[in-house]
Amino acid sequence: MTVKCAKTYCMTKKRFPRLRAASLIATLLMTSSAFTGPTASAQSNSYTPTAQLTEQGFQRYLRELAAQARSEGVSERAINSVMPSLTYNPRVVELDRRQPGGSRNSPIPPFEPYKRRHVDAARIRGGQRTYQANLSTVRRIERETGVPGSVMTAIWGHETNYGSYMGDFDLPRSLASLAYEGRRRALFSGEFIATLKMIDMGVPRSSLKGSWAGAFGNPQFLPSVYLRLAKDGDGDGIANIRSSTADTYASIANYFINAGWRPGVPWGVAVRVPASFDANAVRNRTVSPRCPRVHARHSEWKTMREWRALGVVPIGRTANDDVLATLLEPDGRGKTAYLLTSNYRVILDYNCSNFYALSVGLLADEIRR
Repeated sequence: MTVKCAKTYCMTKKRFPRLRAASLIATLLMTSSAFTGPTASAQSNSYTPTAQLTEQGFQRYLRELAAQARSEGVSERAINSVMPSLTYNPRVVELDRRQPGGSRNSPIPPFEPYKRRHVDAARIRGGQRTYQANLSTVRRIERETGVPGSVMTAIWGHETNYGSYMGDFDLPRSLASLAYEGRRRALFSGEFIATLKMIDMGVPRSSLKGSWAGAFGNPQFLPSVYLRLAKDGDGDGIANIRSSTADTYASIANYFINAGWRPGVPWGVAVRVPASFDANAVRNRTVSPRCPRVHARHSEWKTMREWRALGVVPIGRTANDDVLATLLEPDGRGKTAYLLTSNYRVILDYNCSNFYALSVGLLADEIRR
């Protein structure tokens, strides 16, 4: 289907603060199976010393990328609209190599300081204003999808502070440079080709601006995620996640539906755990294939009824007796803990970090008040 370009895709000249690696790509970088496309096995993932990364080598690599794009059905028009002007960007490689790896055995800090920074008064007020200003749109998408508008708004708030900073790196240049560097060539070449496919769909070349790591728009979607899940929420014929509020909400909701969101189930509830509680008795004894260190902090699954029988008492709201949940004590014993449902796992799908998912859920609760 050919999609018309909406006028609202025009870029502003405002410069934004540098973004960290956006959530969706940060999650991919933490997983060994980040790219599962048909060219993965043929791609190199070797580390290239910085001194060997040259403009001449980059231009040679672009010819390989162009051939790969053609093999995946990208038009010559899209290739020619991007390739001739691309130059190597060493800055994005530098930023990528600075990303903290995190030792498997390094201590996990307490959650409370992170919470104070990310569920702060300014972000709460901004979320409440954004939610109220778009109430009719939010409620329509809530009815259509079952995803709470407060959760969608909280994602938007965490990703780009409600659109106040989305990044101004040229996506094709960044992604081609990261692919050329070689450590995750399959991932970044796939995302680069996805930007070309977006151009073939009618997305303007000038709108392809975002984080250094390749994510863009209000929800910081990767190009491949945009192709799969971005949704037209205002009926103008294009999913414009950069400047259309309706498209932003519809796209975030569609992402959550695709990840398995269950309507009517809270993401989690705050609880008090008794001092006599035996955490080892409910220890999680399975190993997650994805983000194992994140999931290892969760207990085994029990119903809300079973948790109450063990003396784990909700603080404020609760969930139905038969809802399954896992226990997480992010600040250690004697502090506020959380019973987390399957919908919490959906938030983890967006960014596989307990701190991120908890702060999204808590910000959503504050926005809804």
